[in-house]
Amino acid sequence: MSLEKAVNDVASLMLISAKTAPKTRGKDDVLFKIASEKEKEEIAKKMRELAEERGKNWERDANSIDAAQSLIILGVRGRKPVGLDCGACGMTCEELKKTLFEDARDFKGPFCAFKILDLGIALGSAVKTAQIHNVDNRIIYKVGAAAKQLKILEEADIIIGIPLAATGKSPFFDR
Repeated sequence: MSLEKAVNDVASLMLISAKTAPKTRGKDDVLFKIASEKEKEEIAKKMRELAEERGKNWERDANSIDAAQSLIILGVRGRKPVGLDCGACGMTCEELKKTLFEDARDFKGPFCAFKILDLGIALGSAVKTAQIHNVDNRIIYKVGAAAKQLKILEEADIIIGIPLAATGKSPFFDR
């Protein structure tokens, strides 16, 4: 078995962890996929384009995507409130459904705080699975911003990426 196949097998297990992670009120609005090689390349390219206006850290993280043997994209339908009317987003659930910040940079909120928590729990569950199998990984916001612009995982309102690798030294550590 090749290391690339093993990493992709772990990526599949990570999706199971994200899928079965607890969700608020049992409403599952977490979305995910393993990026194809073409999507991985497009995301790294978009991150390099964004580096021109946003700084060298975008280029650094694009290099991490190049070094990854697999890339998971996780997102959530964050504009779909859970109906608690808790006010954590700054409004009622009905107001949240009607409000959209047009001038937002990467993700157009506001978002239901509990949907964002659901995404965080799914991310934690996924990276826990990678850790159990000794696959290097890193949660990278910039991957999600690029994926959103490329309309990868289009239904998600907010997206985060997790590159994966099994090498002698983690390509995501000394960046």
